[in-house]
Amino acid sequence: MSIRAVGIDLLEVERMARALERWGPAFVDRVFTPGEQEAARRGIAAEAYAARYAAKEAVAKCLGTGFKMGVNRRDIEVTGTELGAPAIRLHGKAADHAGGGRILVSLTHTSGVAAAVAILLDSPE
Repeated sequence: MSIRAVGIDLLEVERMARALERWGPAFVDRVFTPGEQEAARRGIAAEAYAARYAAKEAVAKCLGTGFKMGVNRRDIEVTGTELGAPAIRLHGKAADHAGGGRILVSLTHTSGVAAAVAILLDSPE
């Protein structure tokens, strides 16, 4: 397996906090899947959502589409493994653009910033 693309994103937690305050549930429902919303409820909302949003941006960069060409933010879902490591599940056009490739992701955040790195691996032959 070889690396096809790498994406990175950084987001200020305060920016996410303002979005949550300004647009509330409508924003959350438009951007995050029900599973992501449930996971964010277990932590500090602005930090949890900021890390997941950064992951979505990093993955969209890996795909080479951004949030265009039919890819929307809910097509990129941040999930977790049984051990609690972050993972990515692609839906719709995001899955199509990945072409069967596998995405690895790493997230981090402090009270001030959230960051994510995503790696798109070629599909196994």
